[in-house]
Amino acid sequence: MADNVLKEKNLNFAVRCVKLHKHLCDQHSEYVLSKQMLRSGTSIGANIREALCAESDKDFTHKLHISLKEANETQYWFEVMLNAGIISDNEFTSINKDLAELMALLTSIIKSMKQKNFEPANK
Repeated sequence: MADNVLKEKNLNFAVRCVKLHKHLCDQHSEYVLSKQMLRSGTSIGANIREALCAESDKDFTHKLHISLKEANETQYWFEVMLNAGIISDNEFTSINKDLAELMALLTSIIKSMKQKNFEPANK
């Protein structure tokens, strides 16, 4: 169930990143920062999809951690674009809310997996 929620939230977020990139290119002729955001924003999902086919719990956790790092980078690009006046406060708030939800879900799954893997075998 969590996998499905994660896949759905991520896909919706990736589509938002693609649309934001297109909007910034078409309406503001902004290519450099939006391309960085597009790369990191869509990489989140690529790593989530890799995690879903992981060979072990450790591999699964590692791939999700990479997704979380990419999410953090994406948040950085949003903040740069906001502070540079490339995106509005409303645009930032809206897309950053979706990103924060995705990051919280990733963090929760990673913590659960780490706890699962560190539990004593002889309970």
